[in-house]
Formats: sequence, C-alpha cells, structure tokens
Amino acid sequence: MRFKSINIASVFGIEWEYARGIEPNWRSRMTDVLDALSEHDLGLLITVDEVDPSLDEMIQLASVYQLLAGDGRKVALLMAGLPHQVSSLLANKSVSFLRRAAQCHLERISDADVEAAFLATVKASGKSIDASALQEAVAAIDGFPYMLQLVGYRSWQATGEALKIADHAVEEGASLAETDMRTRVLKATLDELSDADLLFLQAMLRHEGASDASQIAQALGKSSAHVSTYRRRLLEQGVIAETGRSRFDFALPMLRSYLPEYIASYL
Repeated sequence: MRFKSINIASVFGIEWEYARGIEPNWRSRMTDVLDALSEHDLGLLITVDEVDPSLDEMIQLASVYQLLAGDGRKVALLMAGLPHQVSSLLANKSVSFLRRAAQCHLERISDADVEAAFLATVKASGKSIDASALQEAVAAIDGFPYMLQLVGYRSWQATGEALKIADHAVEEGASLAETDMRTRVLKATLDELSDADLLFLQAMLRHEGASDASQIAQALGKSSAHVSTYRRRLLEQGVIAETGRSRFDFALPMLRSYLPEYIASYL
C-alpha cells in the first residue's frame, strides 16, 4: 500500500509508502496514520457522503472506526446520506453501535435561505442570475436540501459558458433535477419499502394534506397498533414527517405526485 501525504497548510505533513509485498489491513493503515498525527497532537476526522450500506467497505469502515474509538484514538466519523440509506445502515447488526451516534435530520430549508445560498454560490463562481430565474430555482427546490444541489448543478450545466444564468437554463435545470430526484431518491426509497409500507402511503393519498392515524386505520381496515408500527417505520426512514399530534404528511418533495405512477408500475 502506498500512502500519499497528509498536509495541513504549511504547518504539518506526513508521507510514506510500504515496502513491496506488505499489504497491511485497513485498521493497520489507519493506526499508522493516527500514530503519525498523534506525534503532533492532531486527530483525524473521517467524512463520508452518500452513505451506501450495501458496500462492504462502508461496513468495514464503521467497524474499524469503532475499534479505534474504543482504543481512545483521536478520531471522529461524520456520515451523511438519504434517510432510507441511513436507516438501512443503522439496521445492520455488525455496526449497531452507530445507533448511539448523534443524528441530525435536515429539515426543510426556508425559501429565503435557499435564495440566499443559491445567489451566493452563483456570485462566488463569477456568474450572475436573472431575478426571475432565481425565483424559479427557489420554487423548484421547494426547500429540499438535495434539490438545492441538483437544481444548481443542472442549471449551471445548462448555462454553459454564458456569464448569466437565464430563465431557460433554470427551466431546463429544474426539469433535469426533477428526473434525477424521481430516479435517484424517490424510486430508490420506495424500492426499499415493504408492500405494507406502500399500502400505508397509498392510503395517505386519499387526503389532500396531512393524514391522521385514525384516517389511515379506517382506510386500511387495520388496528391502531398496526398503523403505529408502520407510521414509526416510515418516520424513521424519512418518508413521512409529523405535522402535528398524530398527524403526518409526505416528507419528500414530489412523492405525492410520483407515488401513483410508482405503484402502477410496481403492481
């Protein structure tokens, strides 16, 4: 294994490579890194974006982190992912210790904050954006953090070399972002649900706004205990969100409109 340098500005740096034929395991490699850092009273922050519990490396990383943390090492792990992926990872018995980790759930971002973040990013890149295009982007994002990334990325692509992001670029970007959202998030999330989960969501479609537990129990012909079980499951997976006492609604944007299409293809 060849280790390439870790550098912190001009303050600190380490670099080495193992002799040919020596293949240390992941824990040994991490231990070597932490040993070098500890000589300078430094620790290590490991960040993971888009958690995927189906990857063996993801489980291995979490397991090694647990061992290193248990040894009192200066190491921290920060992971981010879509709700259903995080839920799946936490359900893995081999890394059950992660259930004790602090969790932060990203809520809907206010339109004002979305507008400010979008505009600041555009300006920082040396471009500008039409006022009407900015408002169209904010409406398409609808406060969902992942859509902020998608709409921005797709609109930037549609702009090309132009110095101003115009209405047509955001319109195209928003359309592509919606397709991405449907395939990467909505379909992927629904694919992980059970038939009973989908029936619960289908029952929610009977109400224009939020549903309550009694309405779903009546629609399904099930007991309140059954409804409570699946309500809790869907809340944990980030598919629905509480809007009041015993009331809940779809948590993911476009899920209400996409769900009938998905169920039709599923059946």
